[in-house]
Amino acid sequence: MTDSTAIDNIDAVLSREAQYCIVHGDNLEVVENLIWSRHGSPQVSLVYMDPPFGTGDVQSAQSGSYDDTESREALVEKITDLAQYFSVVLSPSGSLVVHVDWRLSAKVRVAFEEERFSRNTELQFASEIIWRYRRWPAKTRNFQRVHDTLLRYVKDPEQVTWNQLYEPLAKSTQKTFGNKKQRALFVDGERTKSEIGDDESPGCPMGDVWDIGILAPQSKERVGWPTQKPEALLERLILASTNPGDLVIDPYMGSGTTIAVAVKLGRRAIGIDREEQAVEVATQRVRSLLQSGM
Repeated sequence: MTDSTAIDNIDAVLSREAQYCIVHGDNLEVVENLIWSRHGSPQVSLVYMDPPFGTGDVQSAQSGSYDDTESREALVEKITDLAQYFSVVLSPSGSLVVHVDWRLSAKVRVAFEEERFSRNTELQFASEIIWRYRRWPAKTRNFQRVHDTLLRYVKDPEQVTWNQLYEPLAKSTQKTFGNKKQRALFVDGERTKSEIGDDESPGCPMGDVWDIGILAPQSKERVGWPTQKPEALLERLILASTNPGDLVIDPYMGSGTTIAVAVKLGRRAIGIDREEQAVEVATQRVRSLLQSGM
């Protein structure tokens, strides 16, 4: 059972008396022990799940070890159970993102589709985001594996929170139009060309392939956790999918990147992890962030 202190801390975040909390425990057990109805459920705006990938390894690093020896079948079942639960407490404007690699992406997609039909899960597939990165090349008779996949599901496509993000314009576009918006010209109802408009262009609407570097060994973000993700990755998800004051939950918290970024951006956050060392690392990380004044 989840201890009463953890439940009280989560209740404080749900009732807006606290901005964040970090809980040590089994994620499914923790969320099942919460009484969401006391706080006007549903209210979760974003769930970000970065589970183990089924590598079969125990990864060690400066701040501790990370157990990834559970079978892929068991991992997919756990992910699906969590998604089923979160589909109930997710706000109508909410999103759920599952971060996986080549080992689990197809299995999770299939499992979620089966779950949707068998249990009438409300989550609907929205997009597949490819996170592309560079890393030290491996010796293999194959193309280098240099991406993860983020599967994004939404509660209601018509109500989902969507804050459009932009990428820089292509150099060819900037050469022709500068940083101005394009204005279409029509002749006899048909578009002929574009001309330079008066307004500044915010850029190109962001696509679903994200080039974000993994953390360098000497990065200032590094906290020593083996599966730590870059803050830039979570920043995009949180900015696009939530508004200030919204609630973000990370049930596979790890080093606490989601919690740290959410706090920086003025969101409320709940992080859960079964590894005691991860809880210690994440707690110290967020405390240091707050002490620095961000």
